[in-house]
Amino acid sequence: MLSSSDFASASWELVIQVDHPSEEEQKDITLRVSGDLHIGGVMLKLVEQINIAQDWSDFALWWEQKHCWLLKTHWTLDKCGVQADAKLLFTPQHKMLRLRLPNVKTVRLRVSFSAVVFRAVSDICRALISPGLYSRTMTPTYDPINGTPASSTMTWFSDSPLTEQNCSILAFSQPPQSPEALADMYQPRSLVDKAKLNAGWLDSSRSLMEQGIQEDEQLLLRFKYYTFFDLNPKYDAVRINQLYEQARWAILLEEIDCTEEEMLIFAALQYHISKLSLSTEIQDFTNESEVDEVEAALSNLEVTLEGGKADNTLEDITDIPKLADNLRLFRPKKLILKAFKQYWFVFKDTSIAYFKNKELEQGEPVEKLNLRGCEVVPDVNVAGRKFGIKLLIPVADGMNEVYLRCDHESQYAQWMAACILASKGKTMADSSYQPEVLNILSFLRMKNRNSASQVASGLENMDMNPECFVSPRCAKKHKSKQLAARILEAHQNVAQMPLVEAKLQFIQAWQSLPEFGLTYYLVRFKGSKKDDILGVSYNRLIRIDAATGIPITTWRFTNMKQWNVNWEIRQVAIEFDQNVSIAFTCLSADCKVVHEYIGGYIFLSTRSKDQNETLDEDLFHKLTGGQE
Repeated sequence: MLSSSDFASASWELVIQVDHPSEEEQKDITLRVSGDLHIGGVMLKLVEQINIAQDWSDFALWWEQKHCWLLKTHWTLDKCGVQADAKLLFTPQHKMLRLRLPNVKTVRLRVSFSAVVFRAVSDICRALISPGLYSRTMTPTYDPINGTPASSTMTWFSDSPLTEQNCSILAFSQPPQSPEALADMYQPRSLVDKAKLNAGWLDSSRSLMEQGIQEDEQLLLRFKYYTFFDLNPKYDAVRINQLYEQARWAILLEEIDCTEEEMLIFAALQYHISKLSLSTEIQDFTNESEVDEVEAALSNLEVTLEGGKADNTLEDITDIPKLADNLRLFRPKKLILKAFKQYWFVFKDTSIAYFKNKELEQGEPVEKLNLRGCEVVPDVNVAGRKFGIKLLIPVADGMNEVYLRCDHESQYAQWMAACILASKGKTMADSSYQPEVLNILSFLRMKNRNSASQVASGLENMDMNPECFVSPRCAKKHKSKQLAARILEAHQNVAQMPLVEAKLQFIQAWQSLPEFGLTYYLVRFKGSKKDDILGVSYNRLIRIDAATGIPITTWRFTNMKQWNVNWEIRQVAIEFDQNVSIAFTCLSADCKVVHEYIGGYIFLSTRSKDQNETLDEDLFHKLTGGQE
C-alpha cells in the first residue's frame, strides 16, 4: 500500500534554460518531471509550456555540466543520469559558424553543433565543393571555361551575409598579400615550431559544442590528409583552387621547406596564376599551346592526380618492362668523403640490382635493393646539372640511405618515376608510369631557367611586386629588381599555361617536395630520455631527431598489426610485424589528434576506385577511436 504523497515525492522540478532566437535573454522554464520520463517527453512538455507557435524540430537539450547533448530522445531521465541539479539548455542544434578557407576568405554558414565533427565537415564540404569528392561521373556544376560555380550550387549562401557576394571567391585565387602582411604572419623556424601548428585539429568523433566551440566563432577549414583523389579541372575548380591556396601559403610561410630554385618556380607559377585571375578574359583550360615535346605529351594526358584512374589499361597486364643503364652510387659512411662510383643498374619489378659492369648482368649482383615501402627524395639542381635520387630503405633497425646519380634529365625522369612507383608497390607496367615520367620532365623544364630567354618587357616588370610571391626570408636575400628578373625568367617556362593547369602544376610541384605530406608532432617515446619529432604521412611514421632533423626510423602502415590508446596515461601504442612495437606520449597535442591522423590515413587507404563509393563513417570512427 502506498500513499498519494509517495507518488508526489517521485516527481521533482527541473529547470531548463531556453535559447530562443527571437529573445535577447535566455529564459528559465521550470517543469515537474519524474525519472521515468523520456527526453522526448521532456521536450514536448517544454514546448507546450513555452506556448510559442514555431518549428522546434531543430532544438535539442544540452547538458552543461556533462558537456554533452541529450539526443537519444527515447532514453529516460534516470537512464541519462539527469537529476534536479542538472543545468539543461534547450537550444538549436544548427548555429552560425565562420569558416576561414585556405584562400584566406571567410564564409559564414549554418553548421550542426550536435553532429560529430566528421559529419559536420562532410556536410560543409558537400555544400562548398558540390558535387563532392567523387564527381567525375556527375553532371558538371561549374562553368566549363572559367570554373565559376553555377548559381544552383550556391544556395547555401541564402541565410548568410554573403548572399549578394560574387561566388567566385571559392574558385578563383585572391590577389597576393603585401610583403608587410606576409612578414607579420607566423612562420615556423624549426620542426618543433611546425609541430605546434598541428595541435589545433578538432576531434572528429565529438561535436563542435562538446569541444567548446561557440556560435559565430571562427575556425580554419583545411585539407587535413594529403591524399587528393580525382582532381579534374572540368568539375573540381573549387577544390583545385583551395588546394592551390593551401599549398601557396605553406610555401610562403615556410611551413614546408624548399630550395631557392624551387621557391622561384613556385613564385613564377603564382605570378602567372595571379595575372590570369585578374584578367578579364580567363583562358580556356582546354586551349593548349604546342611549345615542346613535353608539353605536347602533357596536353594529351588527362589532368588527374594519382588515385583518379577508374580502371587499368591493357599495359598493366603485359610483360613488366625494365630499365638498365650506367648510374653512379654513393652510400654515406662516417669519416668518408662523398664519392660516387659507377655501376651497371637494372630496375625490374620493384627492385634495383647493380653490377660492377654490364657484362656481369647475368651473374650475382653486388646488391639488390627492394624499394617497396622506401622513401624517395629528389636531389636535383638543374642549373648545376645535378640529377640525384635519394633512397631511404627501411630495415629492421632503421633505414639504409642510398644515393643514385643520373647523367641527364631523361634518364633521371625514367628512374625517378620507377622508384616512386616501386615505393608504392607498383611496377613500370602500371598505367601511371608514363604520366609520372612526363610530370617529372615538365617540372625539370620549369626549373631550367634559360638565361638567354628574353625577359618580359619593362611594362610587365613594373606590374610585379616580387616580394609578394616568395617567403619573407627569401625576399631579404635579394634586391627587388634582381628577384623580379629571376621570377620573370622562370615565368617564361609557364607563360603559356592555362589557369587551371597552372594550379595543378603548382600542386604537383608541392607534392614533389621531400617534406610534402608530413605532419609533425613532438613526442616522447617509451624508454627514451629525450623528446623526438614524429612525422605522420599517408603510408608511414617517421621518428626524427628533434635537434638535427635527421630521420632515425621509419615504420610502414602496411606492417602495422594493431594500435590503440591508453587513455589513463595518454599513450599511443602500436604493434608491427616481426615483433616490433612502439609506444609514445604526445607533448605538442592531445594523443587523440595523432591517433586520428594514423587511423585516418589507414581509412583513406581502404578507398576503392569506385567513384560512387559512399563515405563509411562507421569504419572511420572504428579506425580512429583509439580502441584495439
